[in-house]
Amino acid sequence: MDRKLKLIWDFRGESSEKTAEHHCIHLKEFANIEKLHFYDIGFSVISEMHTIAFIVVDEADMITYRDALKPHRGQLAE
Repeated sequence: MDRKLKLIWDFRGESSEKTAEHHCIHLKEFANIEKLHFYDIGFSVISEMHTIAFIVVDEADMITYRDALKPHRGQLAE
């Protein structure tokens, strides 16, 4: 079974939470349009000035997502 990877986009500033929340809409739209599988899409507030948006995908699909959406970083999903 493939490993699951969490692709992450960092948003900073006073509007980081709203920006990350909106980014999640685009992540879902992309996955649906391209008919790609994903496990989870969401956002997490790290601090008042830093929020991340993320998508959890199979390692086999990572390159497709990475090349199209340019995440800032990635890590193994828990």
